[in-house]
Amino acid sequence: MAFWWPLLVLGFAYALCRFLLMLIPPNVPSIDVDASDVLDDGKAKENCFIFIPSRGRTLEKVQCYEPATMKYLGYFPALKPDEVRERVAQARKAQKIWARSSFKQRRQFLRILLKYIIEHQELICEISSRDTGKTMVDASLGEIMTTCEKITWLLSEGERWLKPEYRSSGRSMLHKTAKVEFHPLGVIGAIVSWNYPFHNIFNPMLAAVFSGNGVVIKVSEHASWSGCFYLRIIQAALAAVGAPDNLVDVITGFAETGEALVSSVDKVIFVGSPGVGKTIMRNASDALIPVTLELGGKDAFIVCEDVDVSHVAQIAVRAALQSSGQNCAGAERFYVHRGIYSKFVAEVVRIVKSVSAGPPLSGKYDMGAICMQEHSEKLQNLVNDAMDKGAELAGRGSFGNLGGDAVDQFFPPTVLVNVDHTMQLMQEEAFGPILPIMKFSSDEEVVKLANDSRYGLGCAVFSGSKRRAKEIASQIHCGMAAINDFASNYMCQSLPFGGVKDSGFGRFAGVEGLRACCLMKSVVEDRWWPFIKTKIPKPIQYPVAENGFEFQEYLVEALYGMNVWDRLRALINVLKMLTEQNTIPNSSSSSSMMKRKGD
Repeated sequence: MAFWWPLLVLGFAYALCRFLLMLIPPNVPSIDVDASDVLDDGKAKENCFIFIPSRGRTLEKVQCYEPATMKYLGYFPALKPDEVRERVAQARKAQKIWARSSFKQRRQFLRILLKYIIEHQELICEISSRDTGKTMVDASLGEIMTTCEKITWLLSEGERWLKPEYRSSGRSMLHKTAKVEFHPLGVIGAIVSWNYPFHNIFNPMLAAVFSGNGVVIKVSEHASWSGCFYLRIIQAALAAVGAPDNLVDVITGFAETGEALVSSVDKVIFVGSPGVGKTIMRNASDALIPVTLELGGKDAFIVCEDVDVSHVAQIAVRAALQSSGQNCAGAERFYVHRGIYSKFVAEVVRIVKSVSAGPPLSGKYDMGAICMQEHSEKLQNLVNDAMDKGAELAGRGSFGNLGGDAVDQFFPPTVLVNVDHTMQLMQEEAFGPILPIMKFSSDEEVVKLANDSRYGLGCAVFSGSKRRAKEIASQIHCGMAAINDFASNYMCQSLPFGGVKDSGFGRFAGVEGLRACCLMKSVVEDRWWPFIKTKIPKPIQYPVAENGFEFQEYLVEALYGMNVWDRLRALINVLKMLTEQNTIPNSSSSSSMMKRKGD
């Protein structure tokens, strides 16, 4: 007891000190970001008019408008290839300086961002809402919470996963140390989608900057207005920690702009469609630039017969209607056991009928607008195709007070039953607020149905038996699985995010995503330098001895023999050959000396 008592006291004192340090708030400066030109104070502005998008594109300008109201927001330049290359060159100069920054400086950058985000949630969400049509709640869930979670994970674990990682050196290299070092790649190029404009910028930026890179982000032409404002937040935080100018940049434009970015950077992260993803791969292959592709999904939502129906129904509706269904990890195919099918459908229809869609900043609406022009028409075509092939409309939500100019930007939450895989709705990514619900009879059947898709991003499996849910999920060919929950993987920022098949490859988020922004360098060095150095054994030194191969045979068996006795026998032979090889030159030298004396 006399020995343990001091240790217990020291341990308690250490824990107490750690607790007291936690109570001391960190010294995080505030930043000022000019938002005067993006705030909607309700007053009429000179440039505030209804915008009617043309069917074609004006390639010189990216026109911006509110999907929910069609109010004009302004325009941004569509950058030409030379302009893009110049922006990347500026980021490259800044990155060479930033690569030498300390993790302390990088963590302070993250803290400043986190503080600003927490203090300006409403502003960030309102700008996202105006540019993409989502509700404030949807923006908080998809923009604020996910970004804050990523920042806090990087603060607590980021440095740990970027420090050199020591590995085993193996049997033949016992006298060496082996490690992996993580160095910045240079400039990361990100081409991101419009559905979560704040998080889609911050997600690649946070990983790239924390790992010592510069980053140039090409934002979608459907979310350029918000993206250019969010850049101001990043620039202000970087300036507050003394980072070089142009380390992070946001560029606007169309396909030509994105193509120029792909050919100019050291790695590409793309979030978008499979068709565009394949084009990016082809362009990146010319310069052998590595790519990470997240290309959407057609996630299966599986409900077994032993669940609490009312509980799972609420999750199902959120999974389908979050951000008006414009969610890459959203649930798009619902498979429900026939034993509870009718009850589940009735509960989902009851909830969906209570959902109202309308301009999110004009009233209390549950769901916002469809962001992209003409996408509502595509959604209706998918519904029509399904109904022509035997599906039935089980229920729909309602519309609020829509402006006549924006009516085409809304689509009501829709429930379809009696669907099957002959319908386009069960094969194509809808990216909208539609719940197609299909029956299944056995676990084997639902696994087959879930895997009958060209996508493989994620899945959600619900069962009263966790073991059963895990067994089903383990058989689904996808990158992520949530057991008795929906899309919870992404809120665990230690986990990688990505899929297989047409959902793409590579991962962002988590350890894998962070290290994917790095050049991984293998380093081997002498463990006991300078006392033990690498020396080529005599039998295999040039010129190679006649018994060189025999020596190698014994050496291989000494290192990797199947049992200890074989290895010991081989080791004795190795030592014997080394001894003989060392004595032969000595004997030859003695003979030569005797001969010279005789002469």
